[in-house]
Amino acid sequence: MSSNDSFNTLSTLEVNGKTYHYHSLPKAAEKLKNIGDIDRLPASMKVLLENLLRNEDGNTVTKKDIEAVALWLADRKSDREIQYRPARVLMQDFTGVPAIVDLAAMRDAMETAGKNPNQINPLSAVDLVIDHSVTVDKSSSPEAFEENVRIEMERNFERYQFLRWGQKAFENFRVVPPGTGICHQVNLEYLAKVAWPKEQGDKTWVMPDTCVGLDSHTTMVNGLGVLGWGVGGIEAEAAMLGQPVSMLIPEVIGFRMTGKLHEGVTATDLVLHVTQMLRKHGVVGKFVEFYGPGLDHLPLADRATIGNMAPEYGATCGFFPVDKETLRYLELTGRDQETIDLVEAYYKAQGLWRETGKEPVFTDSLELDLNNVTASLAGPKRPQDLVAMPQLGSNFDLMLETSGQGDQKDKEVEVKGRDFKLKHGDVVIAAITSCTNTSNPSVLMAAGLVAQKAIKKGLQRQPWVKASLAPGSRVVTDYLKKAGFTPYLNELGFNLVGYGCTTCIGNSGPLDEEISKAIIDNDLIVSSVLSGNRNFEGRIHSDVKANWLASPPLVVAYALAGTTRIDLTQDPLGNDQDGNPVYLKDIWPSNKEIADAVSHVNGEMFRKEYAEVFEGDDEWKSIPVAEGNTYAWSDSTYVKKPPYFDRIAEEVPAMKNVNDARVLAIFADSITTDHISPAGAIKPSSPAGKYLQEKGVEPKDFNSYGSRRGNHEVMMRGTFANIRIKNQMLDDVEGGYTCHVPSGEQMSIYDAAMKYQEEGTPLVVFAGKEYGTGSSRDWAAKGTNLLGVKAVIAETFERIHRSNLIGMGVLPLQFESGQGPQAHGLDGTETVSILGIDDNLKPGQELTVKAVREDGSEEEFKVYCRIDTNTEMQYYRSGGILHYVLRQMIE
Repeated sequence: MSSNDSFNTLSTLEVNGKTYHYHSLPKAAEKLKNIGDIDRLPASMKVLLENLLRNEDGNTVTKKDIEAVALWLADRKSDREIQYRPARVLMQDFTGVPAIVDLAAMRDAMETAGKNPNQINPLSAVDLVIDHSVTVDKSSSPEAFEENVRIEMERNFERYQFLRWGQKAFENFRVVPPGTGICHQVNLEYLAKVAWPKEQGDKTWVMPDTCVGLDSHTTMVNGLGVLGWGVGGIEAEAAMLGQPVSMLIPEVIGFRMTGKLHEGVTATDLVLHVTQMLRKHGVVGKFVEFYGPGLDHLPLADRATIGNMAPEYGATCGFFPVDKETLRYLELTGRDQETIDLVEAYYKAQGLWRETGKEPVFTDSLELDLNNVTASLAGPKRPQDLVAMPQLGSNFDLMLETSGQGDQKDKEVEVKGRDFKLKHGDVVIAAITSCTNTSNPSVLMAAGLVAQKAIKKGLQRQPWVKASLAPGSRVVTDYLKKAGFTPYLNELGFNLVGYGCTTCIGNSGPLDEEISKAIIDNDLIVSSVLSGNRNFEGRIHSDVKANWLASPPLVVAYALAGTTRIDLTQDPLGNDQDGNPVYLKDIWPSNKEIADAVSHVNGEMFRKEYAEVFEGDDEWKSIPVAEGNTYAWSDSTYVKKPPYFDRIAEEVPAMKNVNDARVLAIFADSITTDHISPAGAIKPSSPAGKYLQEKGVEPKDFNSYGSRRGNHEVMMRGTFANIRIKNQMLDDVEGGYTCHVPSGEQMSIYDAAMKYQEEGTPLVVFAGKEYGTGSSRDWAAKGTNLLGVKAVIAETFERIHRSNLIGMGVLPLQFESGQGPQAHGLDGTETVSILGIDDNLKPGQELTVKAVREDGSEEEFKVYCRIDTNTEMQYYRSGGILHYVLRQMIE
């Protein structure tokens, strides 16, 4: 703990006869009162302050850092860099496998350098939950779950074998086996403690539970009052190895809630409204903290739903302070009484307990009366694009007009061998899925009630709809069964398909072959409706261009209707047994019906399902585990030793200008990490598909990009390979293509990058606003690095991806405000030099870009170095964050 304690904050707390040591915020307040009244700080800032008090060492955390948090109150913003140390790290398998691959490669590098490889070990608690690998290969059948699990184990055997080795080889590293749940739901329901006890010497310390995670939706746990957010795998690995997370003291935007949700309005509707409001306000890189009397009526599951979607509204986190609702949820989910008592005593002692009527100060604030929230969806390709349910049909028709298909909007297409026709707007995927909503009993019970009422009215799912139920934890199926809803969901085709992300991450599985053919051959714009958080282009399914986020009961409703070109407030879903029209209002449950169903949920369900959470089934236990402290690399197409550390023993080269680079691609606004590094299907004709076929892998066994993240050869070929990405260097071309300028030849981005590497030519990428939005996808930065890109020059960056680029030694540069590639007339044929880079480069420094056109004319403009902190600069100077850590260990 703190080796300096400049503010004499050491204190003790007695709870149930046990003594806990901690650093007291009230004591700090007394010492800091001449600088600022820290009692008025937002709760999330108090958590940061406690972290600094506890880790003050005079080096990474100084007295001035602590005072800077109190000084924040004057301007409610700060440019002070601090070093933050989370209590633990959360991983999922898509991002976790490459993280453990990196640690294994670092062990090899240590051994090569003549050092002890066992020095490479997590120093803080790390939990990896295997939740991203199950795919909806089979659906709408009683055998779907068992069959999908069997296929998952077959496909991912090599990855799971590697993780089993890691589980044995590394200390402080636990793996939750497949078929258990989604990492964020497991975190919320089991892993999180809220007050984190830690044994050190002969003392037991207590501190706020904090975490960083290898998934952007780590923010879900903020609903429980646990400060956490997503970081790239690169940052998380550094945190595991003892490096603090470098950050600026954030602005904190307050979101005041009043009132109560209307009858028939769900937590999903609320979070979609919140997402639209905050994305419009602009909260990238900022904390959001929720407060106000509306929280008194907001269940913790609803808070977690809102916290979960912080990446969608762009914030670092969406924080809810600890209060009596937190304790109620801890009890509901089966936490022991000792934990619950400690949380209450500690948070009250620290002044971190939320009290109605006591409101902190914020950088800025918004307000929402919950009475004004209405039933909504979001889409067709961004989670912040809110559409009120009555407007969905007209919104879809407008989309058809803008896509040039307005005159074709009523065309009907034959589907070979089927007794139905397909039309624009038809729902071909209806998925109750994802961490966002399957953690919330109220919306899942509502889905069960809608299914029950629909069956009793004689309604059925439309035959072209692929339906699935993929909960985030086993507890969900327990309470749906106990409430009696499972038979009705099954009858509508919402059979259990797996416990994992499935459709939301892109693992929606294949559509019926003839349906897929009809869509492609006739250029139909069809829909998916999912209870997820992401609907970016090309993510859900390659055949589906319109993807709508909705509550679980609405997912069921649209499966019944079979189309999104409908107003569910006015148009019937279908007809009952007597031929009478049935409307949504006829099968929509009342709040009392939902509450009665939710009463079936109890702590015993959680205790039973989490009793052996790390054990796994017999198939998991039977996987052979390799021996040894270093990994025995094989010719696996899933797990391959990466080349990042091959030259780690060499001296770090001096930083220098980028001269005569070529442009690999020019992108417009809102390029997501899904565009840069897709997680979904691998096309046989793509560079990654060709590589796998050369290795003897048949297309049916390709699995997904996400599952192949342990193999850099696949992933670098998949960089910028999203089927919907548009490189503005090419006219009317979609997908991962570019022009190799010297030859004038159009080719895949990967092939062009390799050609440039052979020619010794560095590369740059130009982009518009919000570059790198979406998931905390380390491969979006790793792939960029391996393609030879030295700098990405964008109008604005999303937080996580910017830091990931630095973590892989790629320089993020930002255009001056209001400028971009078009403003400077760039078309990608130029040679580009970046001037002003040397060993004295400073965070935020102005640099000059000189672009020379083919006719010899020049364009010069200013850009800003988006390395924001001195610590980030150290990482960049070393070639990346892991290089920095490894060199320190070797030295």
